[in-house]
Amino acid sequence: MSILSNLEPTRVFYYFEEICKIPHGSYNTKAISDYCVSVAKGFHLDVKQDQWNNVIIRKPGSKGCEHAPIIMLQGHLDMVCEKESHVIHDFETEGLHLLVQDGYVTADGTTLGGDDGIAVAICLAILEDNALVHPPLEVVFTTEEEVGMDGALGLDTSDLKASYLLNLDSEEEGVLTVGCAGGSTMEIYLPYETEEMTGFPYELKISGLVGGHSGVEIQKGRANSNKLMVQLLLGLSDALPYHLISVDGGTKHNAIPRETVAQIVFQSEDVISDAMAVIKRYQSLFMEAYQDSDAGIEIDLQPCGVEYKVKNGHVTVIKEDDKRRFLHLLLELPDGVQAMSQTVAGLPETSLNLGVLKTCLEENRIYLEASNRSSNKAGLELLEKKLQVIAQANDCSCKKQSEYPGWSYRRDSKLREVMVDIYRNMYQKDMKIEIIHAGLECGILASGMPDLDIVSTGPDILDIHTPQERMSIASVQRTYAFVLRVLEELSKY
Repeated sequence: MSILSNLEPTRVFYYFEEICKIPHGSYNTKAISDYCVSVAKGFHLDVKQDQWNNVIIRKPGSKGCEHAPIIMLQGHLDMVCEKESHVIHDFETEGLHLLVQDGYVTADGTTLGGDDGIAVAICLAILEDNALVHPPLEVVFTTEEEVGMDGALGLDTSDLKASYLLNLDSEEEGVLTVGCAGGSTMEIYLPYETEEMTGFPYELKISGLVGGHSGVEIQKGRANSNKLMVQLLLGLSDALPYHLISVDGGTKHNAIPRETVAQIVFQSEDVISDAMAVIKRYQSLFMEAYQDSDAGIEIDLQPCGVEYKVKNGHVTVIKEDDKRRFLHLLLELPDGVQAMSQTVAGLPETSLNLGVLKTCLEENRIYLEASNRSSNKAGLELLEKKLQVIAQANDCSCKKQSEYPGWSYRRDSKLREVMVDIYRNMYQKDMKIEIIHAGLECGILASGMPDLDIVSTGPDILDIHTPQERMSIASVQRTYAFVLRVLEELSKY
């Protein structure tokens, strides 16, 4: 039975619910791409799907508007897949379990994928409705936006003819985004040697953090569970002996980590009371340091299961020198905002997020993945160099996995002017014009289509990239009405 069938606009929420039935995390976008192709073919529209699963759909202008300048509507097909630790959900094979609560659409214990499923739903609803007044449309759905914008980077723009681009990947109603940071993803590998010890394996867990989008929320000073864990492990090292089996935290480079787990071995259970005293002290320190951003921080220590034991009661652990090297590396690596803009008040200029920490037990190496962002190309390059130097100083390898360009502010924008006027007339208030620290595909599309007039907007979506993600129903209604009015106005040009 449909969960969203009673919501308006009906067809927008119909398509959003259909999208949510299809698993569509990054690198798992073939099915949702095929769905969009199928819908477009059902409307008898020209549609193209490429090797990246990007989809381009063209619809002629409505009667009398066939020769108006073409407008591109654009969003991405993939979503960030995060869930609460107690939730059993396979993002590869299962759709989302939607809920409607207090005026919001959300998902049960997982991310919602409103970023950017609502863009796809809005576009499909527009393509379906032949009663609308609109200019010729190029609807572009890209893939792998959340993991480096690979789809947009691979998109062939040579056949695209749009004069205007309305990107629908923003998450705050009434805000018109007109520029964004560029960025890169860096991978660091720390090799280690192991030895076998007798002892008592325990699991040390830091949880209860808020997390969030590493572009949108990085300036809010939220705690990173990977960075908290290294401070706690160093605090334990100062107080008592222990050995390290593994450390794992975070699952996406662009999501601030909410939970990190370390497997450690005590040679005697007599030290557990001392360990608990250290944990209690650090929990108090963390709670005080992050009382405004992460009031729910929790630290737990519990005995491990037998899966960490090998024959004769021994446990495989990281050698002590390599453990110290890892802890020093993680402590030295920067995290969070590194520089604020000198021209736009309150805008982070350069930042990074140590989003993924994983112990590859079979390969005997620890893996770190960082998302770097900057609206200053030189600042990004210097940050990347800093990571490389720190990695090399700790005998680690460091390489750039992906890179995407920023999107520069356009001083003269007809599209921005039209949208600001329409919004003021519709809602009797001014839109906020904003350059953001998060990355958008607009910079990539602009590099291939330098004359393209671009803006980005969208409805209110809160706590994206976290299981608390929720999307305002009323805001979707207003945003959809706004987009339709913009299309109608542009059809006159």
